[in-house]
Amino acid sequence: MQTGTIVAIATAVVPQQGSVGIVRISGLDAVGIARRIFQTPGMQEWESHRILYGYVRHPATGVTIDEALLLIMLAPRSYTREDVVEIHSHGGIILVQQILQLCVECGAKVAEAGEFTLRAFLNGRIDLTQAESISDLVGALSPAAAQTAIAGLQGKLRQPIEQLRAQALDLLAEIEARIDFEEDLPPLDVPDVTAKLEALAVEIGEIVGTADRGELLRSGLKVAILGQPNVGKSSLLNAWSRSDRAIVTELPGTTRDIVESRLVVGGIPVQVLDTAGIRDTSDVVEQIGVARSRAAAQAADLVLLTIDAQVGWTDVEADLYAQIAPITTIVVVNKIDLVDIPTLNLPPGISSVVETAAAQDLGIDRLESAILAIVAGGQLHAANIDIAINQRQAAALIRSQTALQQVLDTIRGGLPFDFWTIDLREAIRALGEVTGEEVTESVLDRIFSRFCIGK
Repeated sequence: MQTGTIVAIATAVVPQQGSVGIVRISGLDAVGIARRIFQTPGMQEWESHRILYGYVRHPATGVTIDEALLLIMLAPRSYTREDVVEIHSHGGIILVQQILQLCVECGAKVAEAGEFTLRAFLNGRIDLTQAESISDLVGALSPAAAQTAIAGLQGKLRQPIEQLRAQALDLLAEIEARIDFEEDLPPLDVPDVTAKLEALAVEIGEIVGTADRGELLRSGLKVAILGQPNVGKSSLLNAWSRSDRAIVTELPGTTRDIVESRLVVGGIPVQVLDTAGIRDTSDVVEQIGVARSRAAAQAADLVLLTIDAQVGWTDVEADLYAQIAPITTIVVVNKIDLVDIPTLNLPPGISSVVETAAAQDLGIDRLESAILAIVAGGQLHAANIDIAINQRQAAALIRSQTALQQVLDTIRGGLPFDFWTIDLREAIRALGEVTGEEVTESVLDRIFSRFCIGK
């Protein structure tokens, strides 16, 4: 359990902006510090879960810093299960920094990244999956990502992990009892133990299967629009993002650099990159743009290879298609409104084709459906469940699953009970790392260092 009183600015601070700023204090001396710098007129009671009105004043000079509100949350009914005080002042960078400095002068230590949430974990208010869900919620890029984080915060990941660990502990106890008291107990039902271990491994595998979905929701999908000049890439970006992010003209080579837009498609955050048209050119700046376009395509999760319906598939597209393989690709046939029947001559093997008329805002819904179909088909890995583990949790669960498989191999090999327990303990230990029941200080440092200051 950590000691000392910490303080931090708990709201985003932008110079000359922000209507409200919050300074949060947590620890044994939180209320004492607040009393030294906050003066309340009248007979207001300093009780838990009350909001007080007053003034932030320098304790030595009496100079008024701000007119503010003060919220008291005494232990254990607080975020950290310590005494917590929040000062709600006017926003802006100067005021909140002055209040923060007053708290430091009165004995508080400036909190490290994630230290409030770390204290909540160490004090038993939340487990490690819930702590990580808080970080995910703050950084959510879409409503779906936020809902998944809320599910984790409500314990929907912790509960199945705890149940699996409890089942594994029961099996370990049953096996160890046979080691110490084999003569006094009935023979171990080996087929039943084997079936339970196999079921545990299957359930863990189902949870591990949510890791890709979690990564997709947290990081989003990077989509690159690739193609020759004047096929309508910028028009496609503008129609899709419902904005004029990219310049659209009839002159080839208008887009010289990567133009980015962020969207949400079916709950998935999507970063769309409009790239420079691919062509041979003597223009040095455009050459740089073409090189960046190729690099963006190679780094993308999905490429929208856009062609002109009036021209169809050419050797240039064939070359691009070969270069971006094996990246998942949708061929977007744009300007479909300018032809009666397009002659595309697409090569075999292209399974996803979408027709659009971006300048007329047509076909965008079909494009989004095609992207979601690819996701649902597993090519970009997603699952229709309300939990999604992160990479740390996935690594621990995979270790647990591997250890269970080694237990099964040991049983099938006819080895004594002592050997069964070695890998079963490792499986239990790995499950405990997910929820934080068994976790090292270095792991905690890595997790909470990714949090923002003040959370």
